[in-house]
Amino acid sequence: MSQSYTPTEIMTVAAARALNSDDVCFVGIGAPSVACNLARMTHAPGITLIYESGTIDTKPDILPLSIGDGELCETALTTVPVPEMFRYWLQGGRITVGFLGGAQIDRHANLNTTVIGPYDKPKVRLPGGGGAPEIAAHCGEIYITMAMTPRAFVDKVDFVTTFGHGSGLGSRERLGLATKGPTRVFTDLCVLAPNDANRELTVVSLYPGVTRAALAEKCGWPLRFADDAGELPPPSAEELESLRGLQERTARAHGSEA
Repeated sequence: MSQSYTPTEIMTVAAARALNSDDVCFVGIGAPSVACNLARMTHAPGITLIYESGTIDTKPDILPLSIGDGELCETALTTVPVPEMFRYWLQGGRITVGFLGGAQIDRHANLNTTVIGPYDKPKVRLPGGGGAPEIAAHCGEIYITMAMTPRAFVDKVDFVTTFGHGSGLGSRERLGLATKGPTRVFTDLCVLAPNDANRELTVVSLYPGVTRAALAEKCGWPLRFADDAGELPPPSAEELESLRGLQERTARAHGSEA
């Protein structure tokens, strides 16, 4: 019997499914944290989750409000200083997957979390890059989670905070970046991946009930579809139960702050 689910839930489930127990994952707060912990609680119990505050192999029972949340230290194997986290673990090439989000993303998976509008006179000033530029440069590959809207998926970002694939094929290599960069973008409507020809984000799977025409209305560039783009299986009962249980525990623990 099929179950109902929200667009955010299937986005989270799709992102979680991409992870496995062998991954060492640099986790961002928010949607990335939900997806990574869902994977750990379902099909990837051996996954190693690392947060920017220096907590290694953390196993939170509730979602953290920030990287400084005590739940992370209390459930971690160990906690190391932030400089060690970045220099030894991240820059040392020991992290397989980094999870990121952003306010804007363009066709080559460059992310903007700095300003909307001109840099010197922005319409909106955003929080900035934090550790995202370093994560995108040094993790083995990057997964991005973002709801798909015309304001977020733009032809050209207002500011490149975090380098994805630059202007296309060869851009990372010209900067000396040896890692893969963004390999998947999980949205609330579909999953995209950079194509082999020019690293432009291309739809590789659609969620149940989503049409190609609906996707085109939500994207700021003409979307292309992979030849084998199909429909992603809906969330299973186990996935939804685990996800909703995690969110309910978090809501009880944090109340209105969750």
